[in-house]
Amino acid sequence: MKKYFLPIGKRQEEVLLPEEHVIYDIHGNDAQVCPDIVAATREAIRNPIGSKPLREIVRAGETVTIVVSDITRLCGTAEFLPVIVDELNSVGVKDEDITVIVATGTHRGHTPEEDVVVCGEEMVKRLKIVQHDSRKKEDMVSLGKTSVGNEVALSKYVVNADRVILTGAVTLHPFAGFGGGRKAIMPGVAAYDSIMLNHCMTMSPVEGGGCNKACDASLLEGNPIHQDMKEAAALLKPDFLVNTVFTPDGEISEIVAGHWYEAWEHGCKDLLAMGGVHIKQLADVVIASAGGYPKDLNLYQATKCHMNAQFAVKKGGIMIFTLDCPDIKEPAIFTDCFSRTDMEQFEKDIRANFTIPAFVAFKARSIVNDVTAYLVTRPENFDFVRKTGHIPCRTLAEAWEKAQEQLARQGKKDYTITIMGHASATLPILDK
Repeated sequence: MKKYFLPIGKRQEEVLLPEEHVIYDIHGNDAQVCPDIVAATREAIRNPIGSKPLREIVRAGETVTIVVSDITRLCGTAEFLPVIVDELNSVGVKDEDITVIVATGTHRGHTPEEDVVVCGEEMVKRLKIVQHDSRKKEDMVSLGKTSVGNEVALSKYVVNADRVILTGAVTLHPFAGFGGGRKAIMPGVAAYDSIMLNHCMTMSPVEGGGCNKACDASLLEGNPIHQDMKEAAALLKPDFLVNTVFTPDGEISEIVAGHWYEAWEHGCKDLLAMGGVHIKQLADVVIASAGGYPKDLNLYQATKCHMNAQFAVKKGGIMIFTLDCPDIKEPAIFTDCFSRTDMEQFEKDIRANFTIPAFVAFKARSIVNDVTAYLVTRPENFDFVRKTGHIPCRTLAEAWEKAQEQLARQGKKDYTITIMGHASATLPILDK
């Protein structure tokens, strides 16, 4: 027997497991942590990928819009944004000619306090910061259509700027393949209708087919959502990109900068090299954590754990999640959907009125319905957890005990176990 530890909130849960049954303990591959983000950003923007250095692209007197991620996606913006601004200042671009737009997509705008958290106090004092509002039609400018007929309308703050710099973080994304890059444009600063048409392609093109299998973590080729995002960004032709790449443990590994697509694509490859773990077989039992706080602050964020862990478990297997979720019912637009059990009607309703929270709930519920899912969480969450299809447990040891009873009923003595301590940031890749 061996003791294993999994993050949950700001603490850890422990469990004794028969080591001979554990086939994988996935923590991601070796990853370097960036020792100096300021120096790395300066190096990246002066020696970019697929592009001239930033200082050779922008000229004095030009207006520059910098697109930054909102507070739901902390990317290290407060650390690298001053470096970008200093570089712009060094070639004669004044602070008053720089606008920062918060790429909220369909999220709400920031409070002033949240602007400080994301951008840093000095940047908030020096620069004009605007909140993108996807529903504010008078602020949108149409640029044309993508190959699927999506009318791409973007914020006037990016369309009318002389230069546009995209920022964000390269991450695994449960239906766009990877986050970062072109997502700063679509959905980041796009109109609501453009975003909805793009995101509704997460559903199978065949009615009743559930989720679109081409739209999943790490998938780019043949992924219609990614392709539409890429085409939308190409209509704008952003001038430069700065993206952080995170290790599976949530620390910044590197800064990629340069061409809006080539530099981002380089970051995707590096991310997958760290977070993509090749496996040769699926397990009967997968024990997974989102990685602790803040990744399991609520169930909406924590379902990224489900999206990746599903690739490690056998169909009809057992999944055990350690998710603290102190705000488990936030946002209500998501959790109100997640408790639905009639999946056929649920799918019809999503197709008729697509929303991102409803789709995430549908996909997560689809994963849970294919397995037996135990959820280790706070006792006050239990009543709600039962409505989501999970079986609530107080401790990881309790969940493992119930899983063992189930395995015994099934007559499985040679069962296998995979452990994923950072499931939101690691992706099992089955070698076929």
